[in-house]
Amino acid sequence: MVWRAARQLDAALTGRVLSRSDFRVPRFATTNLTGRAVLATVSRGKHLLSRVGGGLTVHTHLRMDGSWRIRPASGYPPRDHRVRLVLANEEWQAVGYSLGVVEVLPTAQEDRVVGHLGPDLLGPDWDVAETVRRLRSEPDRPVGEALLDQRNLAGIGNLYKAETLFLRGIDPWCPVGAIGDLDALVELARRLLDANKERIGQVTTGVDRPGEQTWVYGRPGRPCRRCGTAIRTAGQDRQRKDPQERVTFWCPRCQRAPA
Repeated sequence: MVWRAARQLDAALTGRVLSRSDFRVPRFATTNLTGRAVLATVSRGKHLLSRVGGGLTVHTHLRMDGSWRIRPASGYPPRDHRVRLVLANEEWQAVGYSLGVVEVLPTAQEDRVVGHLGPDLLGPDWDVAETVRRLRSEPDRPVGEALLDQRNLAGIGNLYKAETLFLRGIDPWCPVGAIGDLDALVELARRLLDANKERIGQVTTGVDRPGEQTWVYGRPGRPCRRCGTAIRTAGQDRQRKDPQERVTFWCPRCQRAPA
């Protein structure tokens, strides 16, 4: 989870001088941040911003498969083709695997990569009223799509979208304008993320046993935990039929479409 990754990076790097920076992406292969102090690492939605001395920010994004791993500084970083970035000091090294975005930009220009984002579900800028205003600006848009749009609210992700809609009994293709209590919907999403921000995995059912952590996400064809109906899955945008599109999961009985 991005919030947890930011806290781990901040604990390992902030206040220490970089003794090694290894960018394994072509555009920044010659970039060297050695000798610069790390000032902070913060999360903004699904983006990570590591600020270093000299007014620079290392911007990374995990996408679907990326991760950061913190290990003692002793020993050479693994020779793994998945490694995209190594930032190290005398005590710790942070190794970024399969990162979807790796770039360096002036700290003063961070808005160029995160300025479009809506209120952050786990950030100090969280604002229910502003989030609802943004969602309602497109009343005909399917709610499942609208929740994943980071311009409306930052950080929800596909799992929490599916689980939040199930818990509120809302069909993923219900138009935003047909939902009466959007405040409760987005606040539930925030509570689910907040409850899981320190976890390695995600649990929305309250049960941490393997196979029992979620209500509908990742359970296609299996019986709904509430009514027994088979969980269904489909691309969120039914018109595009894009095989690469993230799918949504829902119970057709517990989450009825509006008449």
